[in-house]
Amino acid sequence: MKQITNRSKRLINECNIIEPAFIALRHEQIDTQTEYKSHSHSFGQLLYVVCGIMEMEVGGKHYLAPPEFCIWIPADVQHASFNKQSVKFRIIDFAQHLSGKLASRACVVRLSPIFQTIMSDFYQRGIVEPQTDEDKRLASVLVDQFALSPCQDTYLPITKDKFLAPILDALQRDPTDNSTLAQWAKRSYTSERTLSRRCQQELGMSFSEWRQRLRYLHAVAGLERGKSVHEVALDVGYSSASAFIAMFQQISGVTPDRFRTKESLNEVNRT
Repeated sequence: MKQITNRSKRLINECNIIEPAFIALRHEQIDTQTEYKSHSHSFGQLLYVVCGIMEMEVGGKHYLAPPEFCIWIPADVQHASFNKQSVKFRIIDFAQHLSGKLASRACVVRLSPIFQTIMSDFYQRGIVEPQTDEDKRLASVLVDQFALSPCQDTYLPITKDKFLAPILDALQRDPTDNSTLAQWAKRSYTSERTLSRRCQQELGMSFSEWRQRLRYLHAVAGLERGKSVHEVALDVGYSSASAFIAMFQQISGVTPDRFRTKESLNEVNRT
């Protein structure tokens, strides 16, 4: 990996990464204002976010993943990234001969508990490539579990739709905005029904789900900066910590405090 520093950001050229015989595992950390230049590999890569928010361009499309989600990059697909904040993540390289079993398109993935358990075991034991028969069998299960994992086009979709784009841009600038879809429709001189239909068509989800995902991303960033649960709740538009905790737990499966504890444990395991 070659690093180039300029006045405002660090440019990274990935080089000399060798295709594994089966799978290979490694850690990476991106510092603030760091860019990975566009490149590709002859094998697939799975990027599992441990801490921070990963943003990438893969095959000309924008992808974003919060902690415990992954971005899958198939073999020979051009990809690049620029992250304003630091991100800690794990990379699993998959040999080219496995491509037929895995997704043929880039996507965001939420992995199964079995996959996460095997992956965590490998990292805790410092396994780079499985060598023993036992570890090779575990690696085969890991590949099978990944092949079964559902792929999403992106965690937080964007659109150029003339009605939706200004609304989504406004919410990204101010996630505390609690305006209803009906209120947005009135401001946009259209109907709530039209906006609701366009959300499903353009985003693949409801307006409320999209806003909830946006707030979750902002909440993760706030918690990682050390803010209290109450502060983060207010920052993302909740008047009470209890409502915020319910939302956070619905998406992540853990409470904000438990999430912060897991992040600390990940850092300990990493060191």
